[in-house]
Amino acid sequence: MEFSEVIGQQEVKDRLMKMVEEGRVPHAIMLCGPTGTGKMALAMAFASYLLTEGSLKINSDTNVENAKAMVRVWSHPDLHFTFPVIRPPKTSSDHSMESDDFAREWREMISQGPYFTFDQWLRQMDAANQQAIIFEGESDALTRKLSLKSSQGGYKVSVIWLPEKMNAACANKLLKLIEEPPQQTVFIMVSEEPALILETIRSRTQRIDVRRIDTADIEQALIDRRGLDNDTAHRVARAAMGSWTKAIDSLTEDSEDREFFELFVTLMRLAYQRDVKGLKAWSDGIYTLGREKQKRMLDYFARMVRENFIYNFHNPDLNYMNAEEENFARKFSKFINEANVIYISEQIEKARKGIGQNANAKVLFYDFALRMIVLLIKR
Repeated sequence: MEFSEVIGQQEVKDRLMKMVEEGRVPHAIMLCGPTGTGKMALAMAFASYLLTEGSLKINSDTNVENAKAMVRVWSHPDLHFTFPVIRPPKTSSDHSMESDDFAREWREMISQGPYFTFDQWLRQMDAANQQAIIFEGESDALTRKLSLKSSQGGYKVSVIWLPEKMNAACANKLLKLIEEPPQQTVFIMVSEEPALILETIRSRTQRIDVRRIDTADIEQALIDRRGLDNDTAHRVARAAMGSWTKAIDSLTEDSEDREFFELFVTLMRLAYQRDVKGLKAWSDGIYTLGREKQKRMLDYFARMVRENFIYNFHNPDLNYMNAEEENFARKFSKFINEANVIYISEQIEKARKGIGQNANAKVLFYDFALRMIVLLIKR
């Protein structure tokens, strides 16, 4: 994979390539930012660059073309991926779970492209409601792999996707590995919640913040890669809010955002009608989504509240909605006003916090839905 395949993020690309060109590649970097911004794409492109042109700089005997061929199918022996996995049912408790236990599923995922979400990965593993983490066994496996001499005489690269998912034992062992890294080894961490990572690990990495992708770059990529017309590409790019995965998801018939939109519309209509029985059925349905999806739904609700409030100012440049959302806002936006917008937003944030603290989702969402009845009539 090459940097040219990464959408936007030219500043970060230049910075990473400059590290290699100037021979000052840190032993550990951490790419941080929201989902969909291309952190993993940057990590994979940087890993490819290190194993090809980068390795040539430290070993003139490196066969760059051969290295490129191996990287192209993600089979380079000096490239190692670490990622969260589940413990499948009936797996022996004596088995030490490693990322390689899901190597086939991972290879299938990354072969489709470097832009994917944690939820997509869970579906790829058939995780159902299981939590995916990076187990202690992975740090042991990584220690064994990186202790070996580079097979190609260049860099050894360890890409760790979502290090915040490491359990405590794994994190402590990885810390020791980062403190005394094997020769010519580079760790590339890709994090969405760096605050959840051990501070001692964070302090030993060079952090690079990856901002949301410029709307113009998403728009151009939608035209070039997806064949969208200019107007559609512009609308989709604006609504994506700097996330390529969000832009692509919005183009599918079973888009998650479309599902969330329908849930938002249903909630608001039932609350307006004071349909308590309907709201109970609505909250029972939300319970089945699972906690991670519930949190994403609430994030979407928060955005819709903001967009509908802003819609009242009649300034299209301030709104970031697709055609379906905007059509709903034409009639609904008047119900989100100065008297209730803050209170509704607070209730959404309170519900999100409750989900994060493992509150009873059925009770939480029914209470949340009932509160909407009162808040929508505020003027």
